[in-house]
Amino acid sequence: MALNRDAIFILLAGLCWSLSGIGVRLIEDANVWQIVLYRSISMSFFLGAIVFYMTGSNPIKLALEKGAVGWVCGFALVLSYVAGVFALQTTSVANTLLLFSTAPFQTAILARIFLGEIVRWRTWTAIGVSLLGVLIMVGGQETQSHISGDLAALTAALGFAVFTISVRKGRAGNMMPAVFWSGVLCLPVMVLICLSTGTSLIIKPMDASIALLLGIIQMGLGLVLFTIGSKTMPAAKMTLLALSEVFFAPLWVWLFL
Repeated sequence: MALNRDAIFILLAGLCWSLSGIGVRLIEDANVWQIVLYRSISMSFFLGAIVFYMTGSNPIKLALEKGAVGWVCGFALVLSYVAGVFALQTTSVANTLLLFSTAPFQTAILARIFLGEIVRWRTWTAIGVSLLGVLIMVGGQETQSHISGDLAALTAALGFAVFTISVRKGRAGNMMPAVFWSGVLCLPVMVLICLSTGTSLIIKPMDASIALLLGIIQMGLGLVLFTIGSKTMPAAKMTLLALSEVFFAPLWVWLFL
């Protein structure tokens, strides 16, 4: 029963994350780095409020108390954010989606090494079928590729895989503070990227509102659901179910734009 409940949580997390495409399409002028910056601001406050509500304690203090697993969890998500955005800028959307879909495969290998989780043949089959499904989805799209963008997409998948392993590693405790920490760590990174690329930190109010909303609903709520679902779900299955993001994202764009 708990396993089925957690599977639903992770599917819902993928549903939340799939809103990024339609959200970004609604933004008029802000570039991707500005969007990630503003999204990280609202995500940090939202997750901080969730942690405080759950524990009644300072979220930053709790995040630091997580030690190495908290830092790994936080930096892995930051790596996934930054590499994913860079991939979208430097290679085709088709390649980015396909290569990011290797996350369950990478997670399965890491879970066996660091968690001792044995991946059953049915899960390997499901991973293969999902990769085939993504390949079919993007098969008719532009496939022009750039090696640095492709490597970035694989790195984004690796970051998400490491994040998933970290959440599973600390599942006996409350890993929400470590997830909150990823938003906090992302802020200075985004500010430095914006400043180094000559990108303004100020964007139009409407663009800012949409990006801030994405931080709460698309990223924040998605991460909360994913973390809750990590209690009983094996790591490889978690990332496999989270691929629902890839299938829902174009649906929203098709329905509403």
